[in-house]
Amino acid sequence: MQQAGVRAVVDSSSLAVVGLVEVVTHIPRIYGEYRKLLAAAASERPDVAILTDSPDFHLRLARQLKKLGIPVIYLVAPQVWAWRKGRLPRMRRTIDRLLCIFPFEVDFFRTNGLNADYIGHPLPGLIKPSAARSELRKRFEIPEGSQLVALLPGSRQGEAARHLPILLETVDLITKASSSPRFVLAVPPGTVPAQSNFRERISERSIKLLEGQTWDVLACADLALAASGTVTIEAALLGTPMITFYRVNNLTWWMGRHLVDVPFFSMVNLVAGRSIVPEFIQDEMTAARLADEALALLANEGALEKMRQELRLVAEKLGGTDDPMEVAAAIVENCWKGAPHEAEKEMVHAR
Repeated sequence: MQQAGVRAVVDSSSLAVVGLVEVVTHIPRIYGEYRKLLAAAASERPDVAILTDSPDFHLRLARQLKKLGIPVIYLVAPQVWAWRKGRLPRMRRTIDRLLCIFPFEVDFFRTNGLNADYIGHPLPGLIKPSAARSELRKRFEIPEGSQLVALLPGSRQGEAARHLPILLETVDLITKASSSPRFVLAVPPGTVPAQSNFRERISERSIKLLEGQTWDVLACADLALAASGTVTIEAALLGTPMITFYRVNNLTWWMGRHLVDVPFFSMVNLVAGRSIVPEFIQDEMTAARLADEALALLANEGALEKMRQELRLVAEKLGGTDDPMEVAAAIVENCWKGAPHEAEKEMVHAR
């Protein structure tokens, strides 16, 4: 966004903390960022505020922006349909337009009194492997006839650190039971630091570590073991069968489990409206269970093909004829035209 001319007041990566307990140590820094952004809004009075992600931060900010008379558009609706529905009254008071990227969200938010629009999910128009499946497998040195398992521990260092020990143990169990699969660990750059002892443990198991090539890895994998999150949507759009998992700090889980009210944890299953990919959450995420499920799927091409067909239906639900960002831009423009405008004003965004 900075390349497009946006002046960054606050770096959004500084707000990326997952978990109830994990966030505590970051509160002073996050509060400092909040005050900095609010001061910029108060002094420059933007015509419209576009808030994206980080609901604990941005819903507090939205309340103050409304006091300043600044219209608030929230891009990518907070997942209050899953947990913390108590935030809905505040959202009704502070958000002028709520833009949703999942089709099931609109009815929920409109039923709860919010002006919500479905803009479509941006990923279907973005995901594109760099080459054909056969070429990618050659590039990654996957022998012909071998099955490839993609390991996706999460995009944040904390997520990867929690998930990698179990994934490495899972690889050991799968390797003992079957010599066929090859393994690729796909992560964004910096997720597994160069000095991390995980690097040696990954190498010892002949796992290929690839950074910044997740789409290519998924496009040629037979199965993915994926941390629940955006990467599961990416896998679905690429038609890659998967097993999903997630773990948080035990105290965070204990504090938050009664707040969550969803039939599934995986977004793929939520979009489908039924269970199409296995989920192993918190204590259910064990190496034995992951390995057993992976071995069963790898040995059953019919089950893999059935999951691919189900994933195609999910991809169809997420796709659309219009670019979601163009739809969002049109909504923003309409709101902006309804607000006082001065040519010299800039849009100030938290990103």
